[in-house]
Amino acid sequence: MIRHALAAALIAGGLTVTTQAQAQTDPKFDAWLDGVRAEAQAKGVSPATLDKALAGVEPIPRIIELDRNQPETTITFSQYLERIVSPTRIRVGRQKLAEHREILEKVGAEFGVQPRFIVALWGIETNFGQFTGGFPVISALATLAYDGRRSQFFRDELMNALQILEEGHIAPEEMKGSWAGAMGQSQFMPSSFLRFAHDYDGDGAKDIWNTQADVFASAANYLKGVGWNDDITWGREVRLPDGFDPELASLDVVKTIPEWQALGVRRADGSNLPTRALDASIVMPGKPGEPVFMIYGNYRSTLRWNRSHYFATAVGLLSDRIAYR
Repeated sequence: MIRHALAAALIAGGLTVTTQAQAQTDPKFDAWLDGVRAEAQAKGVSPATLDKALAGVEPIPRIIELDRNQPETTITFSQYLERIVSPTRIRVGRQKLAEHREILEKVGAEFGVQPRFIVALWGIETNFGQFTGGFPVISALATLAYDGRRSQFFRDELMNALQILEEGHIAPEEMKGSWAGAMGQSQFMPSSFLRFAHDYDGDGAKDIWNTQADVFASAANYLKGVGWNDDITWGREVRLPDGFDPELASLDVVKTIPEWQALGVRRADGSNLPTRALDASIVMPGKPGEPVFMIYGNYRSTLRWNRSHYFATAVGLLSDRIAYR
């Protein structure tokens, strides 16, 4: 199945101008795509859906470049926080929390997630829905699945994306996302979409691209599904005593807050820690001299969303600032 562009001829005033663009895909890719079609159809995706979803799908060289050349981060934790938990994002987050307060409070009560965390995730992931990615998800996933570096992971995600189209949640031409296939205002991979996306407005489509209620409910449903507890917060910045054993700063070391108090850990301002006997760990996202945090179970849930201490801490801090905490 080799695709050719049609030749076009324009005849005007006795002058003939012919333009012709010939575009060919790799025949091996076409054969591979036929295999994708057969596998998806065997899993219940209809020929009609596959015809629409796979029409014109070709490898996107830019995606391979982005995948191959992801820069090693040299940004410090403090620099990251300056960018991500910026005054502008805090201000807009407060506006969005007020603007959508009614639906956020309903979603928060139903799923057991404080609205400020939903807004913080939304703000960090897509700048409150402004930057959701412009790559066609099917082509992006096909490119990465065919490439071979992480082929099975992305082939599985491609199958999930085709299932989403089969269920009618979004049209193929509207299924846009990041170069790696993360979709919509909540930046769900297709597998996360199938597990956690929620049709909150009841219109039959789980629309994390355009429907605000679905965006909020899907994010909350994700957090609920990975163990979120709305009876506690995420954590807090703390001050460590002189001589603190750095090996204790680990997710693998869990003590109650009073036990950390007994070891000399204090709030960032030097005052005593809360007395509630919550399980907690100490994390140092940055280098020595940068902020240190005591974290609770909800921080661990945030790590299930994105396995980055920078990210999880930023979500917590932004949520605090949005709520004037």
